[in-house]
Amino acid sequence: MSTNNIEEKQYLLRFKCDTKSHLTVLDHDICMTQCPDKLCTVFCPAEVYKWEGLRMQVGYEGCHECGSCRIGCPYQNIKWEYPKGGHGIVFRLA
Repeated sequence: MSTNNIEEKQYLLRFKCDTKSHLTVLDHDICMTQCPDKLCTVFCPAEVYKWEGLRMQVGYEGCHECGSCRIGCPYQNIKWEYPKGGHGIVFRLA
């Protein structure tokens, strides 16, 4: 049985990035004025969402495509789509 921690397991993931994000914050004002806890910065296992200054920054290149942001945002302010064909996460088994 493997005893790898989450960081070691995430290291096995590889990404083939598109030039266009498949993740979109629909309204940055909602993040700023209505969401004091910035929950997406907590529930995303890939830590894709970072609050910087007055905007939510989205590092889509490391997205695990788990879909947690589709259901986790209490304001449904994140648009999640599958990356276009041939792009996105590539799983590698240890």
